[in-house]
Amino acid sequence: MTLRYETVDVFTETAFGGNPLAVVLGGETLTAEAMQAIAREFNCPETTFVMPPEDPAHTARVRIFTPGMELPFAGHPNVGTATVLAWRGEIFGRPVGDAVVFEEAIGAVGLEILRAGGAAIGARLTSPAMPTVRGSFDPSAVAAAVGLSDPNIVVARHAPAHVAIGATFVIAEVEDLDVLAAARGDAGLQVKHLGEAAPPLVYLYTREDAGPDTLHIRSRMFAPRAGIPEDPATGGAAVAIAGLFASLWDGSLDIVIDQGIEMGRPSRLDVRLIRDGEGERITVAGRCVAMMRGELTAL
Repeated sequence: MTLRYETVDVFTETAFGGNPLAVVLGGETLTAEAMQAIAREFNCPETTFVMPPEDPAHTARVRIFTPGMELPFAGHPNVGTATVLAWRGEIFGRPVGDAVVFEEAIGAVGLEILRAGGAAIGARLTSPAMPTVRGSFDPSAVAAAVGLSDPNIVVARHAPAHVAIGATFVIAEVEDLDVLAAARGDAGLQVKHLGEAAPPLVYLYTREDAGPDTLHIRSRMFAPRAGIPEDPATGGAAVAIAGLFASLWDGSLDIVIDQGIEMGRPSRLDVRLIRDGEGERITVAGRCVAMMRGELTAL
């Protein structure tokens, strides 16, 4: 069996920036173990497998793997996969329009294709649910888990939070850019100070500026226990932090997130917390750059 694949850099307009993603077209006959092995071989932060949908009204069924585990939902794999399918123009014998719906473990995930001059340039994800805040963590433990000291963690607005949206995150605010740069991902430190049961995804951020309904932040995300030493752009965490801010902010909110700067893969995520007559929802948008395509033959 031979499967086609494409790779794409997500949340960037520049090749070799953003977050790499491998998109495997097909794979419905593969076992989960085979998918995991392929994801380890690509060694991108995530690899997706695009398969025929169970509901013909949907675009595709998608499974998402890091090098170390399967995820029920994530942001950059959805944005990148939708953009790749838009570039291809069709999937499973049907055209890909400006709206796509993926069947994932978390449920149906909808995206809008972003275009410039008629050409697809990226996608906007609408979160399938609002995140839930499950509790908080001791600031001292979080600081130690990423190689920082107690005062480096800011608790004036919120304690380090346990936030879930498919994947679960530890989200903490740090003092400034220097502190953010000094943090490090260490699986041993995470287990020692947060425990085996704590979420393996640790997301740190600092505020760069804020207005009445806008916020600009810089972030880093460490997930060595999931096979990702550091993630250049984390769409799932962008949804999670917007959900956390929903309990701290009145009205709608635009968030610009810069990530991947410290690791040389600058990324930009445009996030919106929307509150209107239709309720409350979160969107995450970004651009993509095509990188490679080929065939998987050793199957």
